Amino acid sequence: MERRLTPETTKGGAHGAFSASLPIAGLSALGVVFGDIGTSPLYTLKTVLALTGARPAESATLGPLSLVLWTLILVTSIKYVTVAMRVDNDGEGGILALMALLGVKREKRPIIVAVGLFGAALIYGDGAITPAISVLSALEGLELVTPAITPYIVPTAVVILIMLFAVQLLGTGRIGRTFGPIMAFWFVAIAVLGISGIAQHPAVLAAVDPRYAVGYLIAGVAHAFFVLGAVFLCVTGAEALYADMGHFGARPIRLAWSALVFPSLVLNYAGQAAIVLEGAPTADNVFYRLCPSVLLIPFVGLATVATIIASQSIITGAFSMTRQAIQLGWLPRVQITQTSAQGYGQIYVGVVNWLLMIVTVALVLAFRKSDNLAAAYGIAVSATMLMTSVLLFIAMREILRWPLALSVALAAIFIVVDAGFFSANLVKIAAGGYVPVLLAAGVYLIMLIWHVGSEAVAKRLQETVMPIATLMAKLKEKGIPRVPGTAVFLTRTQLGPVFS
Repeated sequence: MERRLTPETTKGGAHGAFSASLPIAGLSALGVVFGDIGTSPLYTLKTVLALTGARPAESATLGPLSLVLWTLILVTSIKYVTVAMRVDNDGEGGILALMALLGVKREKRPIIVAVGLFGAALIYGDGAITPAISVLSALEGLELVTPAITPYIVPTAVVILIMLFAVQLLGTGRIGRTFGPIMAFWFVAIAVLGISGIAQHPAVLAAVDPRYAVGYLIAGVAHAFFVLGAVFLCVTGAEALYADMGHFGARPIRLAWSALVFPSLVLNYAGQAAIVLEGAPTADNVFYRLCPSVLLIPFVGLATVATIIASQSIITGAFSMTRQAIQLGWLPRVQITQTSAQGYGQIYVGVVNWLLMIVTVALVLAFRKSDNLAAAYGIAVSATMLMTSVLLFIAMREILRWPLALSVALAAIFIVVDAGFFSANLVKIAAGGYVPVLLAAGVYLIMLIWHVGSEAVAKRLQETVMPIATLMAKLKEKGIPRVPGTAVFLTRTQLGPVFS
């Protein structure tokens, strides 16, 4: 059941997902789509450098930095923003959109359907973990300012999460307009901090050369393998970026990424590496070392707000996937609220929202610290990204009609990169990585049972359909009066020709 808040909701169609001006739509997308990937500088390079030693050498700094930069380029800029967003299912994006186009609408392909469904199920699992780890890590950052807050971190996290899920009914349009300016200020701030760091050691810009990344991987294969698991943190929001395409459309997301998000991330990562090369200690959070001490407290507050907003992209992505799954017959029908008169993709799904909230709060209460949840973070997204790359190869050939050589070359790069990250994240299974896998298995089982059951019911109903001639004869035989006019009855069965 889908409920629209306004009669003009569907104006412009699915492909005109956001009819506001492009800059305004891009600003709104900042508050919904880019929170997760936009707050990754808070922990990514810190985690990477922690694996390289207390005082990493220049090669052990430039190499990982080059890996981070080229991961952003290959995975986010090229794979998702440039290639994947060309493939949509009536304006919707994400792995379910690919599955629908390749495995349902064209012909029955059970393997593609299975890959798409499990990839979507993994995102549901990650959808519960992302808000939990984001809010916990933000509040734990306040311990740098006042250690006395430690006993209150978990209760505060629970309250914040409940409030975050409670505001979802406002719709992604309103949320984006509220969160967008905050995230715009966040990206400008981290870019300025990055520039200040680069000014201390401009030679750090040499990491743009991909030979530093390749050389680092070759120099220490075993060690670099574990570092890849930390490097992957810089793109954990990329899959949600694609899944959220239906909320705003591809153009606003591309604009926001190219004009602000990507440059800000590159500058900040480079700035962090620059101050490390200048001798800054890596024992604590390198990100905050970029900030002048007089601005540390307000900046920790800004970071806290930004990481809370980071949870938004995965929540709205779950809404989009739920509607797609319902339309494809893989989930039962639930009430879907249309929250915007301009964007067909801007929706709210109450059942999904509250179930995600319950699981997220339970994870916070069970794990209690972001470090405990870190092992579970990344496995679901890396697995989904790998599955997406496989489906993208087929889409490049069958939907985009790209030449075989170009499709093979791009898909090979995507699959090699994603397989490397997935393999590096697999070592986290025993330490907590089983959490998103179990959650995904549960969601996948629900979808499979519903689909098989609904098909069996439909088949049974079809077998018991009464032919129209028989129905008319019975009406006449029993003297049942007929009211003049035309009536329309919604049914899943095929009753034959319409009559009045």
